[in-house]
Amino acid sequence: MHVIETYFECGGFDHRFLQGGISVYLWNLSTSLAEAGHRVSVVTPAHGRLAELRASYDLETLDHEDTYELPLVLDPDIWGERFPAEVSIPLTTTAHRLRLDGVDLYFLSNQLLDALPDRFYPPYDSKGHDLVFFKSLAYQVDTIRFVRARFGDEKALVHAHEPYYHYLMPAAFRADPSKLVVGTVQSNMPITKKVYRPEVERLLEFLDAPVALPAERPSSASVRSAYQQRTHLHYEYGPGHIGVYDLVADHADLVDFLSPGHLEFYTDFAGTPFEEPFRELPGYETVRRNAHKSFVGGCAIGARWTAPERPAVDRPAVLGALGLDPALPTFFHNARYAVNHKGQLELFRAVDRVLTEGLAANFVLRCLSDDGIGDPYIREVVERHKDRIHLECERVAEERIMAYAASSDFCLFPSKFEMDTFLIAQGEAMAVGAVPIATAQLGMAHFGHVADPLGTPGATGFAVNRSFAEDDSLLADALARRIQEAAALLRERPEEYARLRANSMANARQFTWANTARQHLDAFMPLWEGKRPARDVRLLLKHGWFDLLPEEAYGTQADAIAEAAVRFGDADTYARCRPLDAEARRTLFDAAWARADFARCARAAGDDPGLRARLDARHSLADGRLVYRLPHAARVEAVLWAEPAGAGRRGTVVHRAVATGPGEFTIGLHELPYTGGELNLLLTLTDGRSAWDVVRHG
Repeated sequence: MHVIETYFECGGFDHRFLQGGISVYLWNLSTSLAEAGHRVSVVTPAHGRLAELRASYDLETLDHEDTYELPLVLDPDIWGERFPAEVSIPLTTTAHRLRLDGVDLYFLSNQLLDALPDRFYPPYDSKGHDLVFFKSLAYQVDTIRFVRARFGDEKALVHAHEPYYHYLMPAAFRADPSKLVVGTVQSNMPITKKVYRPEVERLLEFLDAPVALPAERPSSASVRSAYQQRTHLHYEYGPGHIGVYDLVADHADLVDFLSPGHLEFYTDFAGTPFEEPFRELPGYETVRRNAHKSFVGGCAIGARWTAPERPAVDRPAVLGALGLDPALPTFFHNARYAVNHKGQLELFRAVDRVLTEGLAANFVLRCLSDDGIGDPYIREVVERHKDRIHLECERVAEERIMAYAASSDFCLFPSKFEMDTFLIAQGEAMAVGAVPIATAQLGMAHFGHVADPLGTPGATGFAVNRSFAEDDSLLADALARRIQEAAALLRERPEEYARLRANSMANARQFTWANTARQHLDAFMPLWEGKRPARDVRLLLKHGWFDLLPEEAYGTQADAIAEAAVRFGDADTYARCRPLDAEARRTLFDAAWARADFARCARAAGDDPGLRARLDARHSLADGRLVYRLPHAARVEAVLWAEPAGAGRRGTVVHRAVATGPGEFTIGLHELPYTGGELNLLLTLTDGRSAWDVVRHG
């Protein structure tokens, strides 16, 4: 099989030529596929670094010379009057080949692709001001033209990475019977991310790839949708835009994800504040229409971390050099500095709390930032506990990071907003013996820390609930509790700690690049042989898509459908399979109640007076005060439109209810910009699930 890997950068073979983690992923996967006996080509921009490549490697200049004008239709709302409605950038693209470790790397070079040699990626503030912003779009067009010119009618599978960097490719190759296309979702970039529709239409026309794009639907005007700006899961766009994931999912032959939880999350956003608004958006139908194409190709941890034998680490020397006491429990964190994405604000709040309360422990906290860390609160915490905290933000050799992790007892990864899809750094720390304390994000669940640490034989560590809020006090509280529990376990039950540590190491070391290549080939080979994936009933039941079930399934798989209906609390579906008697109603009601799915609660309750009373009693209004009662709620917030709305996107304001008892919350309506009608409430349940409720008044 010939696999053509392509992404905006592939410098994983040499640290001087890489900027991001996808580059490392791409190189490791490419070499592993080659080692498995397949032909692998990589197509990527040269980024103005040909001279350096030529100085270090045997770089061959090919006879490829492609001269054309790149047509760009500009969004007038972004590019304004400083630019015309359409511009053409003259380009002459050359290609250069490097053969390394069984892989052919093709570096494309032209005026636009060679821009920004130090950073590769255009800065976001170039949007609307500098045409270099379209460098990644030029990469897509050049890659499509190069693959057509270089490989012609030769059969190949194009494996492209991250939708924003390849959304033209599946449509461009769709009519080519010799090219299969697999798109990979690498990050949890919002699934509703869009680009200017006329720009896409013009480029597909230029590439001789006419595709009927789906009809545009107006954006939602709901306060719940607008709130998603705070969750980083969704942003509203004006008219004239099209989703990049829609372009990939509709036209690719397969769609690749990094972990089972990553795929699960990106399918329906279950348990997040975005779950309900997502169902009202076109992307929801895109996902359902194409879900059978999705598979888990996986990700892996570097061979140096998973090697059976590694050089011994001198813990006293490593921690002593940092001014820390090696006899104390030691906690390690390693991530780029991103206070919201990585949960670092809550992390420092928790560390400050446990140390102030007297916990004797060390914290080695790496928050990578080329600009340093200027946050006064973080600096204050470090200064207050300078004999217990080592804060580091500079880039260092991998050996040093490995020594820190191997000298630690626990690793801390409180990532938020489900932005981490595999989190290699957590796996690295686990592989050398650090027991994880990490968020129960679906994208990280494969590391085994979500299970009960003392009640599950294969558990690896400790979990804290998922978080979709900035400066989340619930997360900070949970982290502080888990840090105290972990230190107590190490001190009082060393045999249990040793079990978790052994499990942690074994779990992380299974994620090798050879296994990742095998998982990809398990999906690639049937496609190569002409077998197309098909929708099946199990997939529909897993996600509760009962409306997509074929009629005959109710006769042949009634038991499985009824079981799934109970799981979701869906009385309508259950009634098509089994009698909806009083006991069934209570069971279905309880399932929907646990999920805070009150619409299904109402349907399950029917005319049952007890269930109706239970449902109605969850909130009451009197004397200008709303009292909300739900035993399994940890937080209740009212979400309203910001006033005044102003120009552009309309924002939201959030008012947190006061906890006035177990499972009881009170809001003074006079404190809100609320004059009656629907009041949207965002609930955070004790298990970390988010859900919406609505109160109507006046």
